[in-house]
Amino acid sequence: MSNKELAGQFRYLAELMELHNENPFKIRSYNNAYLALRKIGEPLSEMSPEQMEQIPGIGKAISGKIQELLQSGRLNAVAMLEEKTPAGVRELLQIPGFGPKKISVIWQELGIESTGELLYACHENRLVELKGFGPKTQADLRQKLEYFLKAKGQFLYADLEKPALSLIERLGILLPGCLASLTGAIRRKCNTLDKIEVLLWPNGSVDPVFDSQELVLQRSSAESLEALYEQSIPVVIYLCKKDAFGKELFLTTGTPAFADSIVADDLQLQQIAATTESEFLKKAGFPEVPPDLRETAWSMDAVVPSLVEIEDIKGVVHTHSTYSDGVNTLRQMAVYARDRGFQYLGISDHSKSAFYANGLKEDRLMQQWEEVEILNKELAPFKIFKGIESDILSDGSLDYSDDILKQFDFVIASVHSNLKMDIEKATKRLLKAIENPYTTILGHPTGRLLLHRAGYPVDMHRIIDACAANGVAIELNANPYRLDLDWQWISLAQRKGVMIAINPDAHSCSGIEDIRYGVFSARKGGLAAANCLTALKQSDFELFIR
Repeated sequence: MSNKELAGQFRYLAELMELHNENPFKIRSYNNAYLALRKIGEPLSEMSPEQMEQIPGIGKAISGKIQELLQSGRLNAVAMLEEKTPAGVRELLQIPGFGPKKISVIWQELGIESTGELLYACHENRLVELKGFGPKTQADLRQKLEYFLKAKGQFLYADLEKPALSLIERLGILLPGCLASLTGAIRRKCNTLDKIEVLLWPNGSVDPVFDSQELVLQRSSAESLEALYEQSIPVVIYLCKKDAFGKELFLTTGTPAFADSIVADDLQLQQIAATTESEFLKKAGFPEVPPDLRETAWSMDAVVPSLVEIEDIKGVVHTHSTYSDGVNTLRQMAVYARDRGFQYLGISDHSKSAFYANGLKEDRLMQQWEEVEILNKELAPFKIFKGIESDILSDGSLDYSDDILKQFDFVIASVHSNLKMDIEKATKRLLKAIENPYTTILGHPTGRLLLHRAGYPVDMHRIIDACAANGVAIELNANPYRLDLDWQWISLAQRKGVMIAINPDAHSCSGIEDIRYGVFSARKGGLAAANCLTALKQSDFELFIR
């Protein structure tokens, strides 16, 4: 073990101790050891214990721990603290500039135990009221978290969409006359990605593409180029001939299972010349299957559905204002939604159990309802519906009395706490909430955070059946960190007659724009506009929630 590695173990021990508010004298001692050991040129592994003890800042106790590290490769004190510290909390220690004192605060006060949960909390504006935090600290931490997560090699679709489109534009400028298109998982708009894939006929040399540091070539072959875009995003560029572009775009967009179900090893198909995908499909006699649907095996006899479009969405439901943990006022949220062309806004601030999000107690609910009435007169025909995101408690009940619940226009019932139940308890909890006569929409049904939290286990078949029986819609939370309900359950929900509500869960005006990501995910599941609750015009939405 090198001196640097030995030093790092003492720093790690000090951080773990600080997380658990242990002896400050020992913490300072281990931090001093970290600083001292990093400066020593001679390998500690070649020193005797007596020699180590003579080094300023070391001494007998630290020397003994160095011997322990050299002999066993780890410290018993570290192992004991790790047992008490969730792996996700330990990972937070790797984020530069985010020390154990602040980590301890968000862990103990907000129950955050992973990088993904912390980033989502920043997105929902939950850190600004904590001691030692504020808007500036929260914004800085959010940037650090995003960089840290990118470095791990997995990305949300929302993170790669703009860079990918910029890359295609760049190729068009640098390679005049080329044919270039996104392909693979990013063209299918998968929820998560590990790279950007591009199909390219370069119309000449590809050298101009790599003349700057924006796109750096890593490996090349006759068939493909591998590169890094903007220093951190993996890119694979597949090369093809011009007259094969249409066929290759079709083959590289879908999963192998999809391509194999339609295209056999047919020499005649391989010889079809087409510069566009549509031309290839027409010549081959294949249906125009939208890229979003090319995930699984496809039957030539299958009916291609008419998928929901962004323009179909008529209302913005599941929004938060400054009444709870939102950034913008109720008026600002409503005016923004109206000016974006929506017909209605469903305000659904957090309920009273959500103390971490400034949840609304009954007196503040009355204040909000009064403002809704005033704004509805002013903004008509645009309408604000009085809703709430009511916490589903551990026993499945909602956190207001029936006298309060019946006064809302709609209720989104969501789980935000006690996420570690087994599948039977978690399912029964949701079933009870769904059966509550005041529940309108089941919010983010599994509680997942993409790439960071799988969500609590539930029997989704039973959940969908219960929603069908009780006339409850299921939310597809459009926040790109959630996209929950997962698109793979949409087909079953539609068959059972359950409406899907594409909701932005917006905590700011800009958060309303996340609706587009929900639509992308819904299309992957084959959702039709007729089965989308928020695609209903204002009068039909009002009929549903009544």
